[in-house]
Amino acid sequence: MKHLIQSATIVDPTSKHHLKQVDLIIENGIITTIGEDLKADDCVIIQSKNLHLSKGWIDLKANYQDPGFEYKEDIESGSKASASGGFTKVCISPLSLPVIDSKAQVDYVKNKAKNQLVDVLPYACISKDAKGKELAEMYDMHQSGAIAFTDDKRAIRNPNLLLRALLYTQSFDGLILSFPHTHEIAEHGVMNEGNVSTHLGLNGIPELAEDLMCIRDIHLTEYSNGRIHFSQISSSKSIELIKLAKKQGLNITCDIASYSIALSDEELYGFDSRLKTLPPLRSKETIKNLIKGIKSGVVDAICSDHTPEDIENKKKEFDYAAFGIINAQTAFSSAFDALNSQLDVTSIIQLFTEGPAKVLKLNLESIEQGNKANLTLFDPELNFTFTKDKVISKSKNSPFFKKELKGKVIGVFNNKKVHIN
Repeated sequence: MKHLIQSATIVDPTSKHHLKQVDLIIENGIITTIGEDLKADDCVIIQSKNLHLSKGWIDLKANYQDPGFEYKEDIESGSKASASGGFTKVCISPLSLPVIDSKAQVDYVKNKAKNQLVDVLPYACISKDAKGKELAEMYDMHQSGAIAFTDDKRAIRNPNLLLRALLYTQSFDGLILSFPHTHEIAEHGVMNEGNVSTHLGLNGIPELAEDLMCIRDIHLTEYSNGRIHFSQISSSKSIELIKLAKKQGLNITCDIASYSIALSDEELYGFDSRLKTLPPLRSKETIKNLIKGIKSGVVDAICSDHTPEDIENKKKEFDYAAFGIINAQTAFSSAFDALNSQLDVTSIIQLFTEGPAKVLKLNLESIEQGNKANLTLFDPELNFTFTKDKVISKSKNSPFFKKELKGKVIGVFNNKKVHIN
């Protein structure tokens, strides 16, 4: 089936059509024609008042909970939610049940993700069973298609193990992801440590818990001459540390979860467990510093950290509720809403396209006639209100219900498939 995209502004600095308003015809997964006032028979027409078009977006972190927790999410439902959120490539956490710590588990994900619109890129564990004791068979998993290695939110406590991983992965140019979280500092914390946690009487997670592990892992990267990506940065000091490390020429990148710039800890006065995240929602002052880090180019990408949870784990007293929110469908709108007054559209879209592609060393095709249609369509002027009836995920743990956000995803093209919201 042919699709005619009408009057779309292309956002792609690598394309000769960058910031031009054009029509495109897409047929069998290929951009067959780019021009003005195009006409075609038997086409599905796609239009919006202020339609924009970019390369397909990349999510550097989502949890599809498959295998083991398919009642929360599975690869199919997660992929559909991500597509609705504008993503055409999604890196998924290895913390399933069992965890992705073997070639067989990587193969399971790759096989189950076949024929999806979204390209599912599995992360694999650094350590066996994600226990931080001994290295997993990283090379075998790399050969099977693991895009990078991380124990995700079970942060590696043993510095020697992480050092060995940084050294070992150099033989095949592998990427290590670090979620900087010092458990011993944050052990009983449930929210950001600050004035709000004091007022609410809840145990806090200080930014120090993140900063200490950032310092450690930066030093390990420097010593090993390795390659590391810091996942879901949320502290002011971490931004400064990574900025300095980059200036020194270290092979370091980082991302921020969209909720970390969209929501502050002041939202927690209602004890709503849907707002319980890890990293925790920080202060408004820290959010300003995170956005400065984005504007200055320290931050390479924005991710969703999509984490579906069932109602039994979320509808509890705040202390006992599980961390995590569904965010595949709201990552772009929540980030765009927070950033659009301070950054232009191109700069924001780079955080979803070229930024994460650089982290993963992926080459993305330009939006040109004859190239594959791996595209995201969005309208930066449309407001988007997320409601329960729009949820595609199997889970409903969103803090964004009924919040009006600026910027709406219209649809995606990838793998000869299309999804239109």
